[in-house]
Amino acid sequence: MLIGMWLRQQREARSWPRREMARRLTQAAQATGDVTLPGIEHLCTYIRRWEFGRHDLTERYKLYYCTAFGIRVGQFGKAPPPDPDRPLPVSGAVAYREEERSGFAVEQEVAMAAHEASDHAEQAGQPGMGEATAEQLHADVVRLAQLTDTGEPLAAFLEMRRVRDRIYRLLDRQLWPRERADLYFHLGCVNGLMGVTVGYLGYPDAAAEQIRSGWAYANAIDHRPLIAQLRCRLSAVAYWRGRFGESRDQAVRGLEYASDGPPAAKLHVMHARAAASLGDVDTARQAIADANRAQEHEYTDDLMEIGGEFSNALATHHLSAGSTLADVGGAEREASAELEQADELYNQGPRRGEQHWFAGKPLVGINLARVRLRMGALDGAAAALEPALSLPVTQRITQVTSRLAAVREELAAPVYRGSAQARDMGEQIEEFGRETIVTGLRTLSGLAS
Repeated sequence: MLIGMWLRQQREARSWPRREMARRLTQAAQATGDVTLPGIEHLCTYIRRWEFGRHDLTERYKLYYCTAFGIRVGQFGKAPPPDPDRPLPVSGAVAYREEERSGFAVEQEVAMAAHEASDHAEQAGQPGMGEATAEQLHADVVRLAQLTDTGEPLAAFLEMRRVRDRIYRLLDRQLWPRERADLYFHLGCVNGLMGVTVGYLGYPDAAAEQIRSGWAYANAIDHRPLIAQLRCRLSAVAYWRGRFGESRDQAVRGLEYASDGPPAAKLHVMHARAAASLGDVDTARQAIADANRAQEHEYTDDLMEIGGEFSNALATHHLSAGSTLADVGGAEREASAELEQADELYNQGPRRGEQHWFAGKPLVGINLARVRLRMGALDGAAAALEPALSLPVTQRITQVTSRLAAVREELAAPVYRGSAQARDMGEQIEEFGRETIVTGLRTLSGLAS
């Protein structure tokens, strides 16, 4: 592969505009005591020339590139691109090929040019951040909140990291107090979203750390709705790690900051899920009732206006309620009613102002399968599983695989022993689990950085 093409492929696979690449090269040089590199603007020009093959790199710059990319010197020009199953951050599909000029994906080219324009524009108008930069940043957060719900988690994470790093750079500048508060708000949002995607990727420790970082910024500006939502995310991470007491406590603390509307409904559901797992059935049922009441109330705040992951579609609410009731012994009919309502809402599509989570309908089917198996309806369970088993590898998150494991436990019941259909379902689940977003990731450095 031509060196210029390789350099560009490695940079764009990391979602770095040329200014970010220049900054990374400068850091690598400074780490060795070399302070003779040109300024960022001149270095961007060099990078462009290197990538288009107009100039050759010196050994010094090759070393700095290796440091920036985190590779050994012997891998320069040879390190492979990301795996085909590991999506690139913008188009999610195109790998550059030396023999195909058309491989320079139009979507990626346009996006990278836009990022570079924004990076350059933020330098104008000091002191202060500037209205255009503030508007672009808010638009980025809105887009990322939607991408968390509908996109591929790895691609979403990489784009979030780019936006977060941009906010860090802005915070290094001289800012008005209101601008700093605005950046803290958006940084809290982005860190929260990164925590969600990192959790999807199967890194709970890093997820909790990301969310706590977001909580620190939300707490610094006393943004109560954001604090409540981040407490809910921490409760969810603790729940999926099996720390049910911690999950319950985080949900209860979050309810001190949100007492109504969808944000409160999500916290009540998390409280219910933790309580059910702790064997406190009465509390779980009461929390579900409280969640239903909160969800019905008219409510809005600046996070709800951002939407995406920060909102709570009615279908997702009923999914959460049904999933919780599925964990409560003797509540199969109630759970089935909630889950079937969720399924109907997912089939109808998002209502105005809503967005449906990519794992929503598959999880409805998985939980319906669990409930139906307990009720002896093997055929109904098999039909319910179909949406989950067709989920793309890049969206097979830990919540899906762990719930499928619970289905296999139900299939192990004595009543299904010797059933060819039950055995076939178990084999399908096992095959599904061999290729997931977690098993497909060999390395993903810097998740909590």
